[in-house]
This record gives sequence, structure tokens and C-alpha cells, in this order.
Amino acid sequence: MKVLGVTGMPGSGKGIVAGVARNLGFTVIRMGDVIREESEKRQAPIGETAVRLRKEYGDFIVADRCMEKIKSLERINESKYDNDSKGKSKSGLYIIEGIRSTYEVQIFRDNFPNFKVISINSTPATRFKRLKNRQRSDDSNLKTDFEKRDKRELKFGIGEVIATSDYMVINESSKKRLKNIIRSILTNEMSNQS
Repeated sequence: MKVLGVTGMPGSGKGIVAGVARNLGFTVIRMGDVIREESEKRQAPIGETAVRLRKEYGDFIVADRCMEKIKSLERINESKYDNDSKGKSKSGLYIIEGIRSTYEVQIFRDNFPNFKVISINSTPATRFKRLKNRQRSDDSNLKTDFEKRDKRELKFGIGEVIATSDYMVINESSKKRLKNIIRSILTNEMSNQS
């Protein structure tokens, strides 16, 4: 099994990384989906839910839920066997998109051997422009909302995750360039699969 993580501020390009990973056969686990699902249950704003969830259950809660999902998927994979003569179970490739804290990194490192983090970095101006164009439910056209969101992300500890990541990728040019860099990193990691 190979499990990798992706971090980066909103609009940095994590979704592009997930798309490349999916095309290479990785199952993508999005940490933000845990928050969005909980937000819908609570009928509360996404940002507020992210903060409340961690206050109520601890800093590990989102990582715990993602880790359990991976382990559950891997149990399913292990119950299916390759058709080769060795009869070994299939091994999974997973990428966790949206890591925001060192607590999350630690839980993944404790549970998945050789877990590595890829950080995607872009300037605030570039990210704001992308978010205005993307228009997901938690995106805003207002600079003040963008800055407030960045501050919330930084409070979770995303800056330290980025600073200590195994791979740092600058995403200030074309999608094609980012995809090529990510494809190279993921292919290299796949060849080192344990």
C-alpha cells in the first residue's frame, strides 16, 4: 500500500494533483469532503464546521475519518486477489488531499509506512484569482473573505505542514507544467511502493 498526502493553501492546485493521481490509479480521499459532509449534517457553514469539529472531537478527527476510510477500502482490496499465479492481494494507492495540520500528518505517518507529503504553493494573488474563477461553495469573490479563510487555514497549522513537506512544488505557471511535475513525483513514489 502507498499513501501520500497533499497540502496547500486554498486555490494552490491540490485538485489538479488529485486529478493526476486519479489518472495514475490512486484512490483520492479528500479531507474537505469530511468537513463538507459534516457541514451538511449540521446545516452550518463549512469554515465554522471545520473549527467546531476539531474543538469537539480533537485535532485528529478529520485524519481519523480519512484513515478509517482508507483502511476499509484496503480491506476490500485485500479480499480480492490478482489473477497471477502468486495469488497475492492487490495493493492500494491512495492520496489524501487537503492536509492542514501536523496532527494530521502524524496520524498518517503513524498508520501508513513511508507516508510523504507533497505541498503545492502559489502566491496569494494567484490563488485569489483561481478561487474567484472556481466558485465552489466555500469560495468568495471578496478579498476580505479570502484573507479570513487563509488565516483560519494557518491557525490549523498548514504553514508548518507546508514547511516540512517531503516535496514542495511551486504552481505559478500552466496546469500542464504542474501535471508533469506531479506525474513525475507520483510515478517515482509508485516505483518505491512498499
